[in-house]
Amino acid sequence: MRHAGRLLVECLEVLGVKHVFGVPGESYLSVLDGMFQSPITFVNSRNEGGAGFMAAAYGKLTGRPGLCFVTRGPGATNASIGVHTAMQDSSPMILFVGQIETTAREREVFQEVDYRAFFGNLAKWATEIEHAERIPETVSRAWSTALSGRPGPVVVALPENVLTANTDVAPIARAPALPAPSPSDDVICEIRTAIEKAARPVILVGGGGWTPSGKDALARFAQGSGIPVVTAFRFQDLHDNTLDTYAGEAGVGMLPEVRETLANSDLVLALNVRFGEMTTDNYALFDLPDMRQTLIHSHPSSAEIGKIYQPDIAVQSCPNALAHALAEMPVKASWPGWRHAARQRYEATFDLPTLPGPVNMVEVVRHLQDRLDDNAILTNGAGNFSIWHSKYFRYGAGHRLLAPQSGAMGYGLPAAIMAKIVHPERQVVCLAGDGDFQMNCPELGTAMQAGAAPVILVLNNRSYGTIRMHQERHFPFRVSGTELTNPDFASLARAYGMLGDKIAQTADFAPAFERALASPTGALLEIPIATEALTPHVTIADLREAPN
Repeated sequence: MRHAGRLLVECLEVLGVKHVFGVPGESYLSVLDGMFQSPITFVNSRNEGGAGFMAAAYGKLTGRPGLCFVTRGPGATNASIGVHTAMQDSSPMILFVGQIETTAREREVFQEVDYRAFFGNLAKWATEIEHAERIPETVSRAWSTALSGRPGPVVVALPENVLTANTDVAPIARAPALPAPSPSDDVICEIRTAIEKAARPVILVGGGGWTPSGKDALARFAQGSGIPVVTAFRFQDLHDNTLDTYAGEAGVGMLPEVRETLANSDLVLALNVRFGEMTTDNYALFDLPDMRQTLIHSHPSSAEIGKIYQPDIAVQSCPNALAHALAEMPVKASWPGWRHAARQRYEATFDLPTLPGPVNMVEVVRHLQDRLDDNAILTNGAGNFSIWHSKYFRYGAGHRLLAPQSGAMGYGLPAAIMAKIVHPERQVVCLAGDGDFQMNCPELGTAMQAGAAPVILVLNNRSYGTIRMHQERHFPFRVSGTELTNPDFASLARAYGMLGDKIAQTADFAPAFERALASPTGALLEIPIATEALTPHVTIADLREAPN
């Protein structure tokens, strides 16, 4: 016999869980006790929102559910931002929430929340364990639900009296087997025929669940067939940007050159894509609900196929299975002129104007490109600062990008800490705006405690730059609520035991970045950005001079 908290931990051990992220709470002390001398590492975060981001990013990085433990009430509501982010990113995640005792329900007792109701529209499944004997069953179902179909978050509430109950129930015996739907030979032939009839085909790729071999198969198919590849919002790392088939990212602030490639295509092979607002340029890129182009839409979840655009060929398949099938499919056609034009449009996006400010971000991104390893991991939250590395860093086959489709500020730092904990041998660089960084800057304490050493670049323009951009567009000259008075970021980093440095001019960056990479405790480099420079292409003056 042992308490049910230990039973839960035993189930996680069988699943091969190595790390969980959370903030401790008295409502699940039995689980914490169950982790005493367990091989599972509890990463102690400073805020449940940061822990939720770590779990969501873990799922995106590894393809396995990221686990987060929080206490009831405020702990769960704080963590909800991670659940929402995991859902939008199609990232597998399980949030375990300590809960009031079952005998106290519906009295509005201290920190009481109905988690089925609260998380019902945010997660794939939200449940509450009523009896200790059902812990193995629920954990197994939560794991498979998080991974199956379109990956996403699951929420499991853990009543305190259920966790403290003694039980002799055995843990799960093994990780649940998961179906991996694959395309039939007939469907592959149908896809081949449609592609061979096209004059200007394009591959639009995105979503979670990709494996390295799946990405390699996609690259082999694209290179072998000569079809341009455009990645969906925040998924630039799914196709090697250095290949001549890469044609850019369809995302927020979509560059006109990328838009032209998609708009002028006559066939769209949408692999694992969720047709969100950013990828479709606010649904103005393609005709609704029937595209002018032939649409082949593949996704592991049937609910996503035909949800926005009606496909000509619908394929329910996991992305890796379809990519491997396509890689073995000979296409009897070629589009060298079309592919070359798409690539040239992408290359043209690197012709950038000179912007005001002491640091040239073109040179900063170029140095990152030259200096980072082929398997480096980059992370960011939300803000115009992310345009620099989103659009102008060329992601190679081994690079990874962890960035939220939900537009959640504060994601980048927790994601970087998680990545460095899981892969201490890899370079991890977080890029953050000054407002974005301050959403979760106390997580520097998590990095210090866990021994994680990411490099953090804080692009400081002393404002909420994205909101300022929209403000100037709609209410020019009327600056209200978007300015920031900031701390000394370098000193803040040093207070947490990290290297902290300020970049005064472009020439300072390269030597400072070398010191940052060499720092055993991680580093923060503050980079001044002119408030005037809203994006790589747009200044405040541009917007104020534009006709209303």
